[in-house]
Amino acid sequence: MPTREPARPHGRHTPVRVKARRSAGDVLAGIGSLIVLVALVGGVPYALLTFVGPPIAPELLDLDLLTSRVGPSTIVAVLVLLVWLAWFQMFACVLVEVYAGVRRVGMPARVPLSGGTQALANKLVGAVLLLFTAGAMVVPLAKLAPTPPATPVTAVAYSAPIVEKTALETQKTKKVYVVQPPHGRHHESLWEIAEKCLGDGRRYPEIYRLNQAKEQPDGTRLRMADLIRPGWVLDMPDDARNVHIVPVDQPREQTLREHPGRAATSQDAGRHADERTGRAEKKVEAKHRQPEQQEQRRPDQPQATIRESQSADLTDYLATASLAAAGLLLVLARRRREQLWRRVFGRRIVRPRDDAAQAEVALRLGGDAPGARILDIGLRLLGAELAAQNRTPPTVYGAHLSARTLDLWIHPPDGDAPAPWTAQDGGQVWRLPAHEGRLLEEQAGGAPYPGLVSIGTDASGRVLIDLEAAQGLINVRGPQTTAALAALAVELATNRWSDRMRITLVGFGEELTAIAPDRIRAVGGLAEVLPELEAVATPRREVLTGRITGSPREAHYLLSAVAPTHEEARRLALLARRDTAGYVLAGEVPHATWTLEIDDDGRARIAELGFDVQAQLLPRRHYQALIDLFRTASRVDGEAVTEAEPLAGLHPPVVEVRMLGPIQVTGLRPLEEGRLALAAELLVYLATHPGGVHPSVLGGVLWPRGVQDMVRDATIARVAEWLGREHLLTDEAGRLSLGPDVRTDWALFRELVRRSHGDPTARAVLLEKALGLVRGPLLSGRQPGRYAWLAAEDLEYDVAAEVADAAHQLCELRLAHGQPDAAVAAVRAALLLAVDDEGLWRDLLRATHATEDTVRLRAVVEGLTRRAASHPYGGGMAPETEALIEELLPTWRIHVVRESSA
Repeated sequence: MPTREPARPHGRHTPVRVKARRSAGDVLAGIGSLIVLVALVGGVPYALLTFVGPPIAPELLDLDLLTSRVGPSTIVAVLVLLVWLAWFQMFACVLVEVYAGVRRVGMPARVPLSGGTQALANKLVGAVLLLFTAGAMVVPLAKLAPTPPATPVTAVAYSAPIVEKTALETQKTKKVYVVQPPHGRHHESLWEIAEKCLGDGRRYPEIYRLNQAKEQPDGTRLRMADLIRPGWVLDMPDDARNVHIVPVDQPREQTLREHPGRAATSQDAGRHADERTGRAEKKVEAKHRQPEQQEQRRPDQPQATIRESQSADLTDYLATASLAAAGLLLVLARRRREQLWRRVFGRRIVRPRDDAAQAEVALRLGGDAPGARILDIGLRLLGAELAAQNRTPPTVYGAHLSARTLDLWIHPPDGDAPAPWTAQDGGQVWRLPAHEGRLLEEQAGGAPYPGLVSIGTDASGRVLIDLEAAQGLINVRGPQTTAALAALAVELATNRWSDRMRITLVGFGEELTAIAPDRIRAVGGLAEVLPELEAVATPRREVLTGRITGSPREAHYLLSAVAPTHEEARRLALLARRDTAGYVLAGEVPHATWTLEIDDDGRARIAELGFDVQAQLLPRRHYQALIDLFRTASRVDGEAVTEAEPLAGLHPPVVEVRMLGPIQVTGLRPLEEGRLALAAELLVYLATHPGGVHPSVLGGVLWPRGVQDMVRDATIARVAEWLGREHLLTDEAGRLSLGPDVRTDWALFRELVRRSHGDPTARAVLLEKALGLVRGPLLSGRQPGRYAWLAAEDLEYDVAAEVADAAHQLCELRLAHGQPDAAVAAVRAALLLAVDDEGLWRDLLRATHATEDTVRLRAVVEGLTRRAASHPYGGGMAPETEALIEELLPTWRIHVVRESSA
């Protein structure tokens, strides 16, 4: 099994080591560069002045030049001018590079139109400066004593040369940067900080490595390069600009007090960040009154307490487990669809609350559905192409998924990767570019690598291992072993890139059957399952070939939180060598093929593969929140819809926020596209919370990962200016609310339905007007990651139930008055929004049947059947719906078979 370092995504610059002391070759190179510089800066102008004259010859000063014939002397004069201009450009480049090197500003300024010239000047000046730096360090010390080897200084190949500091300087001070969100964005990224402070965004991995796993003032740690928070204090490379110089041992809290720009993170009325202390309401009030008094970590606070405090933020773990989050959301949506099968008139499906609701918010924030799709389709296409070539799939021991590529690390190397995959690193890596993966169509082929599962993230993406590729036991060690096993189990049970799978959990995870009862079983000890595993073991080659040729066997993975006995370990080791399965065991397991070490800081390392990542974990509280979420999604009893506030009148509003379809705000001047989405979300939240919302709560809703107070306040002020101060009100407690002349189409819908109940003569007309407001799915067209707060609100659940109920009432009224076409129109209007409500489909079947048009009824049945068969959430159709179709169109199955045969 190979033990190479994971391949880096293309386009990244690999760090190189710059030696602290210079060799004789370095000195000669510096002397040579000095001679060349002197010749270019002084020798070239001397030669030009001596042999060809000044930059502008007299011929070029003659105004008749533009109208007279050009002679040889004029051409020579133009050529001389061009040579002088080239020298001036070189001279400017040398000046810029010397300034950058002496002042240590890092990436020098760019001289226009001088790419190659400045690159040459960079190399020459860098060699000369480093020559003088080395000399200054060596000469005084050579007479005293041998100098101990200096610690190598890490530089980046494309950066400007770095002039090394003395050891004394390094010990005294360091450079830090306080993270602040740029105007109109959630927060800065490491790329933006590298661009501003280092002159090149591509140097962001240097900042990531300097700060990885270091505790920040808010008690959290940097785990992913694209997840930084305002108010964090980042250590910076020595050549950074636009930074603070502080004592090297200064606490980060003190840095924030001394330097402006601290960002106060507000998270949904304190439910996210403030849950760490268990005093959410008090903290929100205290934060509003005295931001400077927010609780900080004490130097003597135990590390265990710090870790428990960090685990309280559900977003920290669930939102960063992007592939697991995508799979969990898919399974959750399937459960919700099944709940809708059994929803009764006048009630909505049960929604999650407390931690369960916040868990779903985190899943919506972090779910990487596009990445999961690329993994699924890309791997199935790979298997299909290999099957067509009669090739056995290679062993994939790991994978790396980033925003740019999907890389598979294979063994043995194979340079013949089937298109659109390409071979990299001598065939050790098969790569699928993300832009190619997004264009792939759904594949019907088998899943060749169902055992691929995330172990964590590195600076550029997500790292996965294939549990089957170990062909032996995988040992998990460390204080967070069960949290790691739970994370593996959840992602395995819900991933898209597998078909038939069975996961056996030993000593933990019995509650996980609430998430995937068809895949997961839990047992108390290894002795219960060993005989069965030994009886069904299957050779690897046979299983891999079967998966891509259409005769797959069930994949099986065993995850044990119970350490095996010596005999159990021996039997499992023998079994793993001849079986295509994955065996992950806690405790001390001798002779394990791979060992996954997880330390106190959550770093996961597999030395045999060279993997070192931030571990994907599912701590106990987060685990329980997921269990509660899925148990709620399994309830079929339903709950009452929230009461609507009556409107004073039905007159047209000055400003209308339309939610029952694509998001629209009417009655206001156009707003820039980049700001409209955030402003519209702010209005939607205020409109659905008429009691008022404090700005700190609003900040936590719109920026779930945190935002600086000044950015939040600037956004609110901008929306107030756009909306009109008379329409955005503030009460004595500072809470924001919308004025009476701002209304949503949802509020109008509820008022029309409410009035229909008290006016039997106008009931049908009012319901028809209400359904006429529906234009599509609720808040359709919203950007990914926005409106995650809906998971913890009543809005989604109420809207779907009330729209479906209004259509049902109108359908019944129209059918009672012998108007089946109008009944069909009512139901179809509601299906634009509540398309998964099976009761609506049954209403459509009954209304269409009432038209006595068999062809039309058959078209509805066929459409419903095709939709159920290809539904993204799966599950077919409700038994009640099938029974109704049997009653209304007894021959429907014959037509369905004919359609599928055709």
